[in-house]
Amino acid sequence: MTSESDEVDRIVEAWITQRPDLDFSPLQVLSRVDRLSRHLDLARRAAFRRSELEPWEWDVLSALRRAGEPFRLSPKQLLQQTLVSSGTMTNRIDRLVGRRLVRREADPADGRSILVILTPDGRIRVDAAITRLVDAEQALLARLSRADQERLAGLLRKLSLGFDV
Repeated sequence: MTSESDEVDRIVEAWITQRPDLDFSPLQVLSRVDRLSRHLDLARRAAFRRSELEPWEWDVLSALRRAGEPFRLSPKQLLQQTLVSSGTMTNRIDRLVGRRLVRREADPADGRSILVILTPDGRIRVDAAITRLVDAEQALLARLSRADQERLAGLLRKLSLGFDV
């Protein structure tokens, strides 16, 4: 092990001692991704909590914010972006309406349909949350140069393309 060893190095080294017949190189990568994922989850939850948002609220509000002016999407579009069931989305919209973070309006193009619209308070919260999130994520990546971050992003993109459909 090098002077820059981490817990994954220690775990893999112990496994190699016990099972020298196996190739543990996948653990070198994916165990670190798993551990980093836990740190990222904690950082995200803290950023959302400081904006008084739950992670699921962030998912819906950020989809609306990313849509751009006038910050509205149909429930079907929200389903596609958040990957939850129709019943779950209805419940989420109801709860966000109750908190006055979104409102429902009839779709002017189709009176039978509704649109979910980000309210000014919802926009303030989601904008605060994304600022906090970017700051927290920059702190997580602080040990890497910009070039290393770009290289890592490219490698992770390459890996994830096989899973995103």
